Amino acid sequence: MTEPLVEPGPPLAPARLARFSRQLMLPGFGELAQRRLQAARVLVIGAGGLGSAVVPALAGTGIGTIGIADADTVELSNLPRQLSHGVDDLGRPKVDSLADTVAATDPECRVVRHRERVTAANLRGILDDYDLVVDGSDNFPTRYLTNDAAHLAGKPLVWGAILRYHGQLGVAWRGRGPGYRDLFPVPPAPGEVPSCELGGVLPSLCLVVGALMATEVVKLVTGLGDPLLGRVLSYDALTARTREIAYTAIADADEITDLIDYERFCGLDDSSESDASATAPPPISAAELLMRLRAAEPLRLIDVREPSEAELVRIDGSTLLPLRELLSGAELPPGDGPIVVYCEVGIRSQRAARELARRGHAEVASLDGGIQRFAGVAADLVTR
Repeated sequence: MTEPLVEPGPPLAPARLARFSRQLMLPGFGELAQRRLQAARVLVIGAGGLGSAVVPALAGTGIGTIGIADADTVELSNLPRQLSHGVDDLGRPKVDSLADTVAATDPECRVVRHRERVTAANLRGILDDYDLVVDGSDNFPTRYLTNDAAHLAGKPLVWGAILRYHGQLGVAWRGRGPGYRDLFPVPPAPGEVPSCELGGVLPSLCLVVGALMATEVVKLVTGLGDPLLGRVLSYDALTARTREIAYTAIADADEITDLIDYERFCGLDDSSESDASATAPPPISAAELLMRLRAAEPLRLIDVREPSEAELVRIDGSTLLPLRELLSGAELPPGDGPIVVYCEVGIRSQRAARELARRGHAEVASLDGGIQRFAGVAADLVTR
């Protein structure tokens, strides 16, 4: 448990007590927790798939002030998964449509509309007026920007991500646990992770992950339960399974001292266009790697995760070289044979493989699905 983030507001009026009566009866909840929610100010970045699920859920629980930051308008393709918008909202700003949804649920909930794209120039000023921030954005520059702004402000961040049939979420809070950069120290190269527009997303996944994110907000505001600090919750809609991934802060990570150019950081500026368009070496499947290892082929296994990850689980015989070090110019240790790089799920290793190919290594491949998939087919070759 953590200390409640928000001090309780004034006693609730009879109508508010009646509205939230089912919550007030929860063990350990009561009127005091509800008054904290009433006094809370929450900024939600993104009014799309996740935002349109999170915002109504927050209003329903009794959050007193909700800020919504989004510059987009409602499109027809939004409607299947963004259920807070309807046909009559087509062409309207999403912040306006979402504000109307909240007003129809609870007119006493104050909604602040930030019809703008959050940037390094404006986010810190916006965040000053809120107790915590929820990131429901759909791109990596905004995710790193939001993490860094929350870190500098010392305010909690609840983040979520969805793609295809999978979703994940976590909590970052400076001084209380590791941040988003500790989990993803280096962003994926452009094109490695498709957007929902290109990769698709199951509509109901937005509701599942959005509801879980709203629950984390309630826990932080009231001090109830254990927030997802140092843990990532992953949900697979096709199997209806969840799994938890623990992670720790990177001990020697660079300190966040200011906001930067996040488009450039994520390789989306013009100067990185040539590298981003480079063809990645073909991946290697877990089954093929297993066959080659069983055949005792001379392979060089390179683990590009962080030391804290490698301590928990690793492929036998592999050498650790974190991606951030590799991209900073670190060379591979001496050795012969084709190179196979791997990470947790196969995202960082794709970038590592591309970098090694750029340096002239002819035989290099990224392990598709990472150590998670390999452990499923070759548990005896994995040390935990």
